[in-house]
Amino acid sequence: MADITHLRKMTGAGMMDCKNALTEAEGDFEKAMEIIRKKGQAVAAKRSDRDASEGCVLAKVVGNFAAVIALKCETDFVAKNADFVALTNEILDLAIANKCATIEDVKALSLGKGTIADAITDRIGITGEKMELDGYGFVEGATTVAYIHPGSKLATIAAFNIEGVEAQVTKDVAMQIAAMNPISIDEAGVPADILAREKEIAADKARQEGKPENMIDRIATGRIAKFYKEVCLLEQEYVKDNKLNIAQFLKNANKDLTVVGFKRFTLNAD
Repeated sequence: MADITHLRKMTGAGMMDCKNALTEAEGDFEKAMEIIRKKGQAVAAKRSDRDASEGCVLAKVVGNFAAVIALKCETDFVAKNADFVALTNEILDLAIANKCATIEDVKALSLGKGTIADAITDRIGITGEKMELDGYGFVEGATTVAYIHPGSKLATIAAFNIEGVEAQVTKDVAMQIAAMNPISIDEAGVPADILAREKEIAADKARQEGKPENMIDRIATGRIAKFYKEVCLLEQEYVKDNKLNIAQFLKNANKDLTVVGFKRFTLNAD
């Protein structure tokens, strides 16, 4: 019983799984751990084609570095499990401690007797659900902020160009990002393919409205200006005061203040 309890503590597996693994391993603790791990690999292979649409999205700040990460699973029941949330937190802490640049860097970090990728596979064997690390981003700046929306399905991070920004100001910007889902900080950051698509849509719409061909470009340009106000963070209306855009809100706090980076991840349908 002591060995079963110890194996359960080490792996997080259920009591019967631990008992059966120790029996199969004839009491060899290391072999029993490997049996449990292989079970996780087998379950992962069987569940690979399933949809992992639930999960836990967390974000955190340490100094001038902030990161957001999502560990996905199949059901909300597993997503709310304390061990699942704890694993997500542990992964996020390791990612921040190592200042990981990509999700592949995160997966390769050491955790327990293997990597983070191994730890996720082991958890699959315990829960019987598909799990995947999906969604990692970071920002760096003189001031950083993280916001997790209630329910841990949506989180944002943002970085600012100067130190000592008032906490309420940074929180309001993080919540703006959560609510309004901008795609870039400003016009220069809008991806070229998205901009080209929007210009084409605007021009086609003007033609469908019967506008003269010599006015199409001017009308499309006007509609793109409106598009910028919808998708560029600094040009968006401030959700708490629609008389201001975010750039103006920041200038009211400090004339030199601006956003230098942000990330947003959600499991919800936007």
